[in-house]
This record gives sequence, structure tokens and C-alpha cells, in this order.
Amino acid sequence: MLDWKNHAGMVKNPATHSKSIHLLISKVFLGVLVVYLLIISSLGWYWSKEPALFPVKKDVEIVVEREKKQVVVGCITVDTLKTVVSTLLNKPGGFISNDRFPPGLWMDNMPSWEYGVLVQVRDLTRALRKDFARSQSQSAEDTDLANAEPRFNFDNKSWVLPASESEYQDGINFLSRYEARLSDPHQKNALLYARADNLNNWLGDVATRLGSLSQRLSASVGQVQLNTALKPEVIASGKVSQVDDEVVETPWMQIDNIFYEARGQAWALYHLLSAIEVDFIDVLAKKNATVSVRQIIRELEASQEPVWSPMILSGSGFGVLANHSLVMANYISRANAAVIDLRQLLKQG
Repeated sequence: MLDWKNHAGMVKNPATHSKSIHLLISKVFLGVLVVYLLIISSLGWYWSKEPALFPVKKDVEIVVEREKKQVVVGCITVDTLKTVVSTLLNKPGGFISNDRFPPGLWMDNMPSWEYGVLVQVRDLTRALRKDFARSQSQSAEDTDLANAEPRFNFDNKSWVLPASESEYQDGINFLSRYEARLSDPHQKNALLYARADNLNNWLGDVATRLGSLSQRLSASVGQVQLNTALKPEVIASGKVSQVDDEVVETPWMQIDNIFYEARGQAWALYHLLSAIEVDFIDVLAKKNATVSVRQIIRELEASQEPVWSPMILSGSGFGVLANHSLVMANYISRANAAVIDLRQLLKQG
């Protein structure tokens, strides 16, 4: 005979059964979420690793040994510029600045590094079009370089229609066309003029960039500066003009962004100056400036030492905690001072 009491006990409280199902679903959802966050965090950590320095001079020796011919002046600089941009696009995670999904959406250090690299790429591409590839001010600019420059100046946060990556890849393609014509002895309309004045013009842009970075990095601790941006007043003879001062301090949330932008610019400049040293070897030797270039390269290389701290520290200048921004500012300032000396040698040496 059916035990109605036991049967009723088995089917009573359907709400309890439903609650158990909901609890199980919640646990599964929580487990999936934890796994997802672990995967995203691991990807973010991997994508945040800065590309290593690559040996420009060793690559030149390999090319010369393989092709058994003299490298045409300018090819090393153009090829290094292409490699810098290709590294930007093909590093782990690819180009992250325009990402719309995690983990790229949550990352800010690597996009700052990418922007720093782009700044130097844009400056050198403009110098190639405006100075290096023209014999004089009345010369026509090179078509491929004129097409490459606006590609690299395209918005670095554009996701689609067109994406930043496609524009930058087009810029690489135009540089490749220019390099192919530069290397072809039958092509007479593609040259790179390795002259002291051309190099000096580009170094002026480099000095301006490094000087700005040095000031922005130093502002991590806050400092009182004279306000040099004010329009000077007309004062009577014999009177001292009044100078205002201001407290300049980087917002706490922006300190690491400026640090990584500086790392990106220094990373790109290390390679570009290494290539310039090869292509402008005769000019630098004639001006006794080879040592100055190598000193700049050494300072930039030192700025790429690994950061062992899990975060960018911003202690006071002589405080207990380290200040990574001030350490970076030291290398950038020393490189900038060497660039200024180098420009003087190119003018007067």
C-alpha cells in the first residue's frame, strides 16, 4: 500500500527544490565569472609586457653579409622605422589603444607606451618627407613619404572605418615602396640626403619632445615653477618685472601614463638613433659627433631597464619610497642635454 505521508513529504515544498536549483546556477555562474576574470587578468598581464630592444647594428651586419653588397644610405633608417611600427602592431595583444573589449579596454599603461612610440614615428616620418628626402627647399617632396606621413598621424583610437591598424599598415607599405626605390640603382628619383642640416632639424624636434617629457615626469612630486607662459608686460625703465609662480603637479591617476609614454618615446628613439648613426656615419665622423650619438643611445637604453615594482611609485624626491618618474626624468634629461650638445657640434663642428 502507498504510504501517502512519505509521498507527501517527498513532493512538499517545491520552493525548496527551486531554491537549490537557483543556488546551483549561481555557483556555476560565479565559477565561470572567476575563470573569465583570471583569463582576462592573465591576458592583460601578458599584453602589458613591453617589447624588448632589438639590435639595429647587428641586423645591418646580417643584411650586408647575406646580400654581399653595400647598404644604400637611408635604407637602415627607413627599415628601422618600419620595424618599430610593425612591432607596435604585432606585439602581444597587437595594437591596444583602440580596443573596445577587455582586457585592452581596461588597460592604460600600454596605450600610453604605444602613443609615445607613435610620437617619435610621426616626427621622423615628417622629417623624412620635409628634409631628409629633399635636396633643397624648392625640391618636390617624395610621393610615397607624402602618403606615409598622414597614415601615421591618423587617430590612434579609431576602432573601425577605418581602424588605426589598417592606416598604420598602409603607412608601412608606403615606406616599403620608398625603400625599394631607394635601394634600386635604376631609380633616380628616390634619395636620402644624409646632411648635417637635415639631421639637425630632426634633432630639434627630438630635443623639444625630451624637454617636455622631463618637465612632465618631474612634476610627479609637485614643484613650484615660474610661469613662463605669461605674456611679458611692458615695464618702465629701471623697474623689475613681476614674475608669477605656480605649483605644477601631475594628477595621481596620470603619473603612470606619463611614465609609460616616456618609456615608449625612449624605446623608439633608441632604435631610430641607432639607425641614424649608421646612415649618417660620415657626417657624424666629420663633425666629431659619433661619441655624442652613442651617449644619447646609452642613456635611452638605460631608461628601458625592467620595472620590478608592480606599480609605478611616486614617492617624494628625497623620501622613503622610490619615485620611478624622477628616475626616468634623470635619463631623459641627460639624453636631452646630449642632444643639445650634438646639435651644437653639427652646427659648428
